[in-house]
Amino acid sequence: MSILAMNKTVSRDYQILEEFEAGLVLTGQEVKSAKSKHIDFKGSFISIRHGETWLKKLFIAPYSKAGISLKSYNPIRDRKLLLHRKEMLILANKTDNKGLTIIPLSVYTSRRLIKVKLALVKGKKKFDKRADIKKREINRDIQQKLKNY
Repeated sequence: MSILAMNKTVSRDYQILEEFEAGLVLTGQEVKSAKSKHIDFKGSFISIRHGETWLKKLFIAPYSKAGISLKSYNPIRDRKLLLHRKEMLILANKTDNKGLTIIPLSVYTSRRLIKVKLALVKGKKKFDKRADIKKREINRDIQQKLKNY
């Protein structure tokens, strides 16, 4: 398993409740571009509609050696995710009822397949973010004092 890209802003902006793994449906040039780590998560999210799960606004850069098919390529097109039906129903129910959202955490390879790690998250408020920063600073001070002692 090798990680191709990680969404670094998730832990800052959201509280992670549950994690899931899903397959990602890509075209040939997208696979080549993803394996060369040209992926950006900015603004990406997961949507469930009509019994299918879609990854929206994930930017996969065009593959430079793709040739003629490169002209009609849309780098932020919707991409289908492959989930078990039970997982999809769990996610759909939780996002409808509790106001939660689904965010991609990382894209990685598992054997020859490209997978996405998803998280069911709850948005942090401003005071939650401040509390996290305060905890981090306190832990850093404790570690420095222990190191000097």
